Amino acid sequence: MSETTDITTADVCAAAIADAFKDDGEIFASPMGMLPMLGVRLAKLTSNPDLVISDGEALFLAGVPPLFAKADKVEGWIPFRRVFDVVAYGKRHVMMGATQIDRHGNQNISAIGDFAQPKRQLLGSRGAPGNTVNNRTSYWVPRHSPRVFVEAVDIVSGVGPSRAAAAGAARFNDIHRVVSNLGVLDVNGPERTLRLLSVHPGVTVEQVREASGCEIHVDGSDADVPETRLPTTEEQLVIREVLDPKGRTGPAGEPEVPGRAPEALRSVVRAEERLARRLVTWSVAAESGPLARALAASAAGVAQQLAVLEEER
Repeated sequence: MSETTDITTADVCAAAIADAFKDDGEIFASPMGMLPMLGVRLAKLTSNPDLVISDGEALFLAGVPPLFAKADKVEGWIPFRRVFDVVAYGKRHVMMGATQIDRHGNQNISAIGDFAQPKRQLLGSRGAPGNTVNNRTSYWVPRHSPRVFVEAVDIVSGVGPSRAAAAGAARFNDIHRVVSNLGVLDVNGPERTLRLLSVHPGVTVEQVREASGCEIHVDGSDADVPETRLPTTEEQLVIREVLDPKGRTGPAGEPEVPGRAPEALRSVVRAEERLARRLVTWSVAAESGPLARALAASAAGVAQQLAVLEEER
């Protein structure tokens, strides 16, 4: 690791997210959250220049601005009502958060606890059902824990492959990747269950198992699971100098690629907490009604990603 001392876990995750979008071709990328946004824009500038990205409100972007910077090049108009046309059409890859994911790839962002009387109310299912039966869908989990990776979600928001097949909705169901602060997974294990594709530098397969509340399939032996690749020099420069020059995803002085799972991605979790507070403040101050709603929705998305973390503290 001596040659990669300036690479953070956030950088590794951003590169893994970019890899999730690299083979999509010309498709509308819809990242929800700061690391997904960074990873998608990294892919746009490196591995998949054909990706179509937006400002998260109403504009398709021709350029690739830094995180939360105002777009200087616009190539199209995508008001919220037209997003549903894209969802139905299918040429879209969305990366959502997940308060819970079970071993069958079902996702919950609605509530924790019994449906009739939940212990914690979250976002509600929102667009998750439509996303997962119409579009390629991936998930970003900033804190891999047994509270997130569960045997069965409390409420199904996003539909996994087995449930989609049982409902006759499997044709366009495509749960592509799950990127967490510990590794990268998909749902191509036995009977379409979670499978570990790689572990991030400094993380072991056993640590992933200990941080999961459900079985995670491994092809072959633990030794056969590769390490998630490190970002290239080009990707590091793009992250540092172009997309995140203010260091929002990796503040100075935070840990680099960690060797212990409990420390993994502390900098990202803290940054997401700061982002949630900023988004709430900006939504209150926004003069534009649509912008205020977009900022408020973004704040809610970040908050639901951190809901389980708050219970653990």
